[in-house]
Amino acid sequence: MAKPKNILFIMFDQLRWDYLSCYGHKHLHTPNIDRLAERGVRFTRCYIQSPICGSSRMSTYTGRYVHSHGASWNGIPLKVGEMTMGDHLRKVGMDCYLVGKTHMRADEEGMARLGLEPDSIIGARVSECGFDVFERDDGMLPEGPDGSYDPDGAREYNKWLKAKGYESDNPWHDFANSGLDEDGNVLSGWFLKNSTEAANIHEPDSETPYLTGRGIEFMQTHEGPWCCHLSYIKPHWPYIVPEPYASMFGPEHVQPVIRSNAERESDHPVFQAFMGNKVGEAFSRQDVRDAVIPAYMGLIKQADDQMGRLFAWLEETGRMDDTLIVLTSDHGDFLGDHWMGEKTFFHDTATVVPLIVYDPSPEADATRGTVCDALVECIDFAPTFVDFAGGEPPLHILEGESLLPILRGQATDTRRGYVICEYDYSASPVAHAMGAEVRDATMFMVADKKWKLMHFEGGHRPMLFDLENDPDELVDLGDSDEHAEVIAQMYDKLFEWARRPSQRTTRSEEQLREMRTKTRRRGIVLGVYDENDTPLELTVRYRGRKAPNMKDGPGGASQP
Repeated sequence: MAKPKNILFIMFDQLRWDYLSCYGHKHLHTPNIDRLAERGVRFTRCYIQSPICGSSRMSTYTGRYVHSHGASWNGIPLKVGEMTMGDHLRKVGMDCYLVGKTHMRADEEGMARLGLEPDSIIGARVSECGFDVFERDDGMLPEGPDGSYDPDGAREYNKWLKAKGYESDNPWHDFANSGLDEDGNVLSGWFLKNSTEAANIHEPDSETPYLTGRGIEFMQTHEGPWCCHLSYIKPHWPYIVPEPYASMFGPEHVQPVIRSNAERESDHPVFQAFMGNKVGEAFSRQDVRDAVIPAYMGLIKQADDQMGRLFAWLEETGRMDDTLIVLTSDHGDFLGDHWMGEKTFFHDTATVVPLIVYDPSPEADATRGTVCDALVECIDFAPTFVDFAGGEPPLHILEGESLLPILRGQATDTRRGYVICEYDYSASPVAHAMGAEVRDATMFMVADKKWKLMHFEGGHRPMLFDLENDPDELVDLGDSDEHAEVIAQMYDKLFEWARRPSQRTTRSEEQLREMRTKTRRRGIVLGVYDENDTPLELTVRYRGRKAPNMKDGPGGASQP
């Protein structure tokens, strides 16, 4: 078997961890993803670093917390100086390519200040989150009275659809993400009632098969070692799927909602605001869940079938023997749980993601088919990839840790005692509805295997959940006097995390240790009264030297 040399980094968008059969879904069978889990390690406590696409992905790509990289919401650029996994991997001889979505925005002002041209190699990489781009497709081309949310969304995909005969100024919407009635009227997938319709597109031409094909094309045309980030758009909304998947599931397959009346009556103003926003109100209705969730399940079933297609190609070409495969998601989807939709809160429904890692190395044989409950964060991917590529992860920049010891049976847990997730909602409609100041519209989560604390700026009380006795997170203990000590302990962990030196990225720990004594050998002599009080070799340049008397200046009376 050839020595493993490549990395296939598969990310789905808005895929809930518990909507795969290997994670326990009762009706949705995902045999191809399950088989990957049987050949690798399945992690059960993998946490994202922010419950929204853009900032979650920026943490994954940089290996750094949101507080460190600063791209705290969708559309907020990643600072021009931030290194990403592409930068780290190229330093150890591995190319890093994108096929699909990143949701990043370039720091155009920063690039202009430094004279980085977008069409230069470096400028292009900075503009694309450190990736070389085979095809970028953020997958979204919505259009409103003020224009498009992302004018470049689905750009190549739309060109491809038009070339195949899907005639429209926006085939992404009119065909891939909408149904069609008997009179030829487009039934937009943006309206949740139309989730029950079949998308008006030939299934092989829809988004997930398209990106699978593009990923295969990349691997066919590139020599390793490479990291290919195959980043799927679905099952992210609009929730609509073509046949045969549109008819596979119905309301009878919708799992019971996880929520309580006590939650709905909560006195917590931030929690109330998120439950009461437009999407929360919609998904609180059972008719909406009955319409949307079968389509969501169909999108996932289609994704699993495409994984079967992809893995079969890898087997046939021998790539399965030399490629590390990582399969995950950027966040989950509430789907009505806890009276919310979308993903922008801290329950496990949104913050835990599936993570399956297949390492073809013989060293990983002992862990095949195992399940690991270690506390993992998505910032661990970048150091894992550098480690796999044969490099030493620069841990003064990367804030995660390599998972390779777990994959290869050298460890059973990570070194961390807690995980962190952050959400800056200052640019969201919720902040507007609350009248929250920008600096107050932030929240933090710290969790270990027993407790989860949610902290809210703006003077609000915390929320606390007992993950062992209340795994569904239905009982908020944040105002319980009996749990004051637990709350204090969790705050200690949050404060410990906040005090880390996350911005010191220009010197490694090894260099700092060297600097402790380097100045002594570079002529700095402090606190030494007599030359014999310090090793003489350090002061060799200061002893036994002769000089003329210049106290009266050149040519003065003191000169001989």
